[in-house]
Amino acid sequence: MTKIALVTGASRGIGRAIAIALAETGIVVAVHYNNSSDLALDTVNTIVGKGGTAFTIQGDVSKLTGIDKLYQELDSQLTERFGENKFDILVNNAGALAFATIEETNEETFDEIVAVNLKAPFFIIKKALSRLRDGGRIINISSGVTRVAFPTYAIYAPTKGALNTLTMLLAKQLGERGITVNAIEPGLTQTDMVKQLKISEELTNSVVSVTALGRIGQPQDIADVAAFIASDKSRWITGQIIDAGGGFHL
Repeated sequence: MTKIALVTGASRGIGRAIAIALAETGIVVAVHYNNSSDLALDTVNTIVGKGGTAFTIQGDVSKLTGIDKLYQELDSQLTERFGENKFDILVNNAGALAFATIEETNEETFDEIVAVNLKAPFFIIKKALSRLRDGGRIINISSGVTRVAFPTYAIYAPTKGALNTLTMLLAKQLGERGITVNAIEPGLTQTDMVKQLKISEELTNSVVSVTALGRIGQPQDIADVAAFIASDKSRWITGQIIDAGGGFHL
C-alpha cells in the first residue's frame, strides 16, 4: 500500500528537505504552504523530477479556519487520487521564530508564536487522528533551545517545550493504535528563517564552538532523521525527543 505524508511548512527550509527525503523513499507527499505557493510548487517539481509523487495544499495554520481549509484540500486530493482521505505520516514542521527577551515580547508576538508553534500542531494532530492509519507516524519539529537557557527565546522556547510534552502524552495515548509520536530537536540550522533574522557571524561562531561536530546544521541533516522516524525501521521508537543538533551544548 502506498504511504502518504502531510508535511506542514514544506515550501522551504527543513520542511522542504523533509518532503523531498520522504518522497525519495516512495512516500507520496502533501506539500503544505501558507503564502509561498511558488516555492511549494518548486518543492513538488523537485520531487516529481526525482521520480516521486507530490502535490500542494494551502492553509494558514495559525487559525482554525486555515487548518480546516488545509484538511478540506487534503481530503479532496486524497479522495480523488486514492479513493479515501487516509494518510500515514504527519510532520508538524511549520513554525514561527521570535528572537526576543521577555521584556521585548509584546502580546501580538506572543499570540503569533503560540498560534503557529503550539496551537497549530495541537489542532492539526487533533483533526488528523480520524484520518491517520493505524501504525502511522507523527513527527513534531521542536528545537534544541528547549534544553539550554537562552533568554532571547523567551516565547519561542516555551512553545517548543510544550510541543515536547504534547509529543510524549500523545505517544502514550496513540500507542494502542500503533501510531508512534516523536519530536526532533534541531540546533541552529541554515534556513531562510535564520537568514532573515540576520544572525551575526559572531553568534554563529559561538554556536559552532559549543557544537561537538563543529558546524551549524543543514536542512538535510534534519530531513534524514525524519525519514528514519517515518520508516518501518523506527517502529519501536515513540515518545522520544530526539536531539539532532550535532552535539550542541553537550
